[in-house]
Amino acid sequence: MDFIEELTWRGMIHTVMPGTEDQLKKEMTTAYLGIDPTADSLHIGHLVGVMMLKHFQRAGHKPIALVGGATGMIGDPSMKSQERKLIDEETLRHNQEAIKKQLSKFLDFDSDAPNAAELVNNYDWMKDYGFLDFIREIGKLITVNYMMAKDSVKKRLSGEDREGMSFTEFSYQLLQGYDFLYLYRNKNCRLQLGGSDQWGNITTGTELIRRTDGGEAYALTCPLITKADGGKFGKTESGNVWLDPRYTSPYKFYQFWLNVSDADAEKYIKIFTELSREEIEDLVAQQAADPGQRPLQKRLAKEITTMVHSAEDYEAAVEASQILFSNKATEILHKIDEDTLLAVFEGVPTFEVSRQEIADGIKLADLLVDRAQVFPSKGEMRKMAQQGGFAINKEKVTDAYAPASLDMLLNDKYIIAQKGKKNYYLLIAK
Repeated sequence: MDFIEELTWRGMIHTVMPGTEDQLKKEMTTAYLGIDPTADSLHIGHLVGVMMLKHFQRAGHKPIALVGGATGMIGDPSMKSQERKLIDEETLRHNQEAIKKQLSKFLDFDSDAPNAAELVNNYDWMKDYGFLDFIREIGKLITVNYMMAKDSVKKRLSGEDREGMSFTEFSYQLLQGYDFLYLYRNKNCRLQLGGSDQWGNITTGTELIRRTDGGEAYALTCPLITKADGGKFGKTESGNVWLDPRYTSPYKFYQFWLNVSDADAEKYIKIFTELSREEIEDLVAQQAADPGQRPLQKRLAKEITTMVHSAEDYEAAVEASQILFSNKATEILHKIDEDTLLAVFEGVPTFEVSRQEIADGIKLADLLVDRAQVFPSKGEMRKMAQQGGFAINKEKVTDAYAPASLDMLLNDKYIIAQKGKKNYYLLIAK
């Protein structure tokens, strides 16, 4: 597989430094990509870079994921209007381990293949590098004029906040440049990958390598992913879409991809899956013939949920998505975990009710009129129940005065009441 050719048709190339393609054709090449370790999980904004590393390894080359322990303690000024908070070493190490676990779903770290992936942390080579030594050995090689010319610096210095930029952040590109030099010397790393906003930082590294060792090093960046409507990719109303199920449940993760627009689905399926060109073209044709079936979104959601989580999590997410429409909804409700249940019914009116009263067999009419205001009156509830418009946990109830029981509790805690086709209420027994 030709790495640049593969990334080109997938729409994953923004800028390639001259000579990069020749280097990749000449020999197995080592490349690195930096990952910010300020959280103990990656989010889907990181996935473009991770997929670049994945394709790089598939093409027979050696990927290095660099966790920016040292640079993460400073904060990259690129595309940022304010400085980041600094993190301590203990947090850093915890985050590094969590990130490696996630990356190992995409990259082969463990085989004895010559192109097995590696994870490195720049804190390991920066922590004992004295300030005076760094300024003498590295600082003297790059002029202030050169650093000021970078877009990331220019944008911050001309920003509306007028707070300018601290020396800490200004030094960031020198540190990232030194990372490239260190890996060039110690890992024979010839290429750095990153987002297009990293071009300035990456080329500072290639310049350092040229000035110190007279060496040739290269750069390749991918475009920053956007949505067709111009909105920011990967952000929802509740924030980032994380890879860790503690922060974004597999169900919500699956739903994110399932609900992207047709235009975005056609773009994302190339970037975030390993599907071949032929398979994707076939799916695009199916989508054009019958957009209502949404084959692109369904396949995209399947591939990426399975890759990030598991086939079982994907199946459970599909099943949970069918709760509102499926004939087997009652069975599914009793089976799914608490996080998925709450994700499916996120935003519906919620009431706290007494677990003891449910155990004592309180009548449903008392529970849903007096304790929880699901119905305005018992008369209306009785009428709707008789007409077949009332359900508990997706199971129709015709007697409004039937007793409640602990058997009704989902995950030993919740009851889903439904009136009509679309009105759901969540009761929490305490």
